[in-house]
Amino acid sequence: MAKVKVKRKSTLIDMTAMSDVTVLLLTFFMLTSTFVQQEPVQTITPASVSEFEIPEHDVLKILIEPSGKVFLGLDNFNDRAAALDEMLKVHTDVQLTEEQKNTFRLSEWFGVPVAQMPEFLGMRFEDQAGELKNYGVPCDSIDNQFKEWVDFATRCASQRMKEDPTYDELENSQKRLKIVIKADKKTPYDVVKKVMDTLQELRQNRFSLITTLNEG
Repeated sequence: MAKVKVKRKSTLIDMTAMSDVTVLLLTFFMLTSTFVQQEPVQTITPASVSEFEIPEHDVLKILIEPSGKVFLGLDNFNDRAAALDEMLKVHTDVQLTEEQKNTFRLSEWFGVPVAQMPEFLGMRFEDQAGELKNYGVPCDSIDNQFKEWVDFATRCASQRMKEDPTYDELENSQKRLKIVIKADKKTPYDVVKKVMDTLQELRQNRFSLITTLNEG
């Protein structure tokens, strides 16, 4: 009996549609993802036995390195832009170009005295990260720019949150900017206390200290 030959069909699959979907997904994640920027200085935090999850959004980070220099990190782009505008209204002798303002808004971390911003923001963007550690936000009694930054950042964030249509449905902890302090274990206590005293002067009494978990 003769064998019946089964006609082979092509197994070629058109992947054009799948490629389009892949490109769309890749574009979506690139536009919506937040890239964590490296901190301007390395710090070794003291140990503790308490556990606290560091918030990822709507957070103001205060970084204090061993010599006492203070840096700030604000995760929300709009809050950074609004806080900068408020600072420039106070320090009217400092003029920034639109390009320099945009450069500032792109970086999560900042810590340069306002008077030196034009020079710093005039550097190449890739060079700024390495140079930032040489500065620090003034926080002394004569020129407490740290206090101004925190005040404007919290006010601008609060205003932004109130404009959210779901504001009334949010929990109280979600209606304010979360503040965390990260200091090196060798940072003088009086510097850390000065930062905390400034926060309390602004009635920002809820803040957290970042430490290393001691599992022993």
